[in-house]
Amino acid sequence: MPILNQTSPFRLSALVAIPALLVGLGGSGASAQDHVGQYEQADVEFGVRLYNANCVRCHSETGDAVAGVDLRTGTYSRADSDAALMALIRRGIPDTAMPPNDFSRAELTGLVAYLRTMRDFDLRGVTLGDETRGHTLFTGKGACSSCHRVSGQGPRTAPDLSDIGAIRTAANLHQSLLDPSGSMLPVNRPVRAVLSDGTVLTGPRLNEDTYTIQLIDQSERLRSLEKSDLRELVAVTTSPMPPATDVLDEQEVADVLAYLLSLKGLN
Repeated sequence: MPILNQTSPFRLSALVAIPALLVGLGGSGASAQDHVGQYEQADVEFGVRLYNANCVRCHSETGDAVAGVDLRTGTYSRADSDAALMALIRRGIPDTAMPPNDFSRAELTGLVAYLRTMRDFDLRGVTLGDETRGHTLFTGKGACSSCHRVSGQGPRTAPDLSDIGAIRTAANLHQSLLDPSGSMLPVNRPVRAVLSDGTVLTGPRLNEDTYTIQLIDQSERLRSLEKSDLRELVAVTTSPMPPATDVLDEQEVADVLAYLLSLKGLN
């Protein structure tokens, strides 16, 4: 199964602790906001995992262990938007116990999604995945590695996933697992080229200009084609990857998602 995207996360390695995440953020000055339904389930669940790994030591599971701060309100006097909240988490708060943090955009998206919905989110419905099991499924039952390349290993017939966890959010990846065709980015659409002799080549597009196109064919060979020599050249809108649910159950999808989120391109 050539992959990319489903609904829950995730086992990640422990990140830099956030001893006093959002100290002083709780404030009555922030207007109340209704965040229910505004965040994707997968992002919220990813945020649960990150919060438990990095924030619970100081803020507790209920988010109210720091004096004067109740994270469950979902509104913060120092951050009046999600972008501001992400920036605050990343830079920390000077002269407090909260340090700066080197979270990726995807991780910040998850943390903010959980913090904004903490009051209403029912943890009993969380399906957390396991990174190790996900890797086993990726290379085994799911057959994802038969098309995707990770850290220099695997074919080049589908997008390289080596850093996918750093550039795509949990919700993006989850949706790609569930609906590969509907969530396929234009840049990832393979192309179908028919040569003058009727030979059909299909594969990922590497480069293209007005007169030529370069692609990787089904045999992983680099092909440079003159457009004027082609009978047909089209972008394929149906993903060659089937929905993950064709071969994996809900927990297994969550495990694969956990593995994908761990791929940060650092190894």
